[in-house]
Amino acid sequence: MTTSQSRLPTRKSALARASLCALFSLNAAGLALAVDDEAAWQEMATPAPKTFSVDRLQSFTVSPSSSLTYGIDPETLTVGEDRVVRYVMVARSSSGALNVLYEGIRCQSAQVKTYARWDNNRSAWNTPQKAEWKPLALDGATRPATILAMEGLCNGNAVNGTPRKMLATLKTGRYLQR
Repeated sequence: MTTSQSRLPTRKSALARASLCALFSLNAAGLALAVDDEAAWQEMATPAPKTFSVDRLQSFTVSPSSSLTYGIDPETLTVGEDRVVRYVMVARSSSGALNVLYEGIRCQSAQVKTYARWDNNRSAWNTPQKAEWKPLALDGATRPATILAMEGLCNGNAVNGTPRKMLATLKTGRYLQR
């Protein structure tokens, strides 16, 4: 391996981290407004969707080297009055096993919350006793949600318009430079 090859993943990681920081950064005036808005923010009640389909998924790439394929059900993509973008995300293994999550992203605070997980054996949603907001990050369990936020669900720290616009933007992957 050459020296330039050994630095390539680091440069990609640095670029991705810089993109993430720029995407969710606030200037000083915006920070004061965000703090005031945060104090007044109220989350809507969030029941899991009654249905979803794995046949009509809008796919997205979390990592070129991942053995999982990812997609969201476009019919479940919504923006609530609380400005949370909610969707059903499906991760499928090469053997066909599914991991299905009902999640929400707060673009304003760069956070994600898992509201429910699909139990294939019971054909029902499992909801955690206490679901909590977690920071979006390019490393770890929130990576798929972070990619969704960066590639179409969020525009900086704001919701990227309507679900229709978000889906169109996801097709182009406009935010994250890989």
